[in-house]
Amino acid sequence: QAQTAAAIAAGLRDYRAGVRLAGVVLNRIASPRHEDLVRRALNDAGINVFGALPRHAEISLPKRHLGLVQAEEQAGIGKLIDEAARFVAEHVDLDAILQSAARWSPQPAANGLNVTPPGQRIALARDAAFSFVYPHMLEAWRAAGAEILPFSPLADEAPAASADVCWLPGGYPELHAGRLAGNIAFRNGLRAFSETRPVHGECGGYMALGAGLTDAEGVRHEMAGLLGLETSFAKRRMHLGYRVAELSAPMPGHRRGARLRGHEFHYSTILAQPDTPLAVVHDATGAVIAETGSRRGHATGTFFHLIAEDR
Repeated sequence: QAQTAAAIAAGLRDYRAGVRLAGVVLNRIASPRHEDLVRRALNDAGINVFGALPRHAEISLPKRHLGLVQAEEQAGIGKLIDEAARFVAEHVDLDAILQSAARWSPQPAANGLNVTPPGQRIALARDAAFSFVYPHMLEAWRAAGAEILPFSPLADEAPAASADVCWLPGGYPELHAGRLAGNIAFRNGLRAFSETRPVHGECGGYMALGAGLTDAEGVRHEMAGLLGLETSFAKRRMHLGYRVAELSAPMPGHRRGARLRGHEFHYSTILAQPDTPLAVVHDATGAVIAETGSRRGHATGTFFHLIAEDR
């Protein structure tokens, strides 16, 4: 198994034309003998080893159903990063890595991502329940002159009255469903906002816009009710992959007929999705999937996280 690491690295180096492999860093090395076996195999394959990291529990990160617990939720994240930096610097030849990278000249991207702000003043839900949005989206919105107005549904805050659109990103509403259901100011404020202006939710934000969310214990919690969506974590099933959506109706920042690219990753199950579908959504194989998104009045939602619109 130790020598198989060289076969894997060589396969990654040779399988796809245009890939340039400078070397590798070995991870979770169990013993000096283990490291020696792997290094010998990689040397025979002509692959440079920049360093070897032994197992080190002090830099392990907690996990949950969508992967690692996010950094903003960990009180000791600064110390953990400091320890990781010390550990890597001790076991990896960082100077060699930097010198190798400096010799490479990657080709610049032919085109930037086609990202349009959904409005001029964007009320953006941001807290532990609504924590995931692609950074390039926010950067593109700001670069285009949009102003982002964060608010916290968990703190029972409503979107800013001065905003012209509200955006609820993904996150973990299922871990905070009871609290969200009880935050009347947030729910009433969101409903009032949606009477005159668009509101869009992605994944967790989509679920929060729905009628109800059933948690892992089988308890149903009332959500904002802007859409009729009912979701459940009582019977979890992973939905994962890239998506292409052809909009059947406009959503904030995108016209009817636009082709949007995104990524979907959730464990929730749809119990009911009664509203008008927002889009025809295809997975990476081209198959049409059931997670079409929804629209009702000024409210729209999708299970996928938007990456960009096709040019």
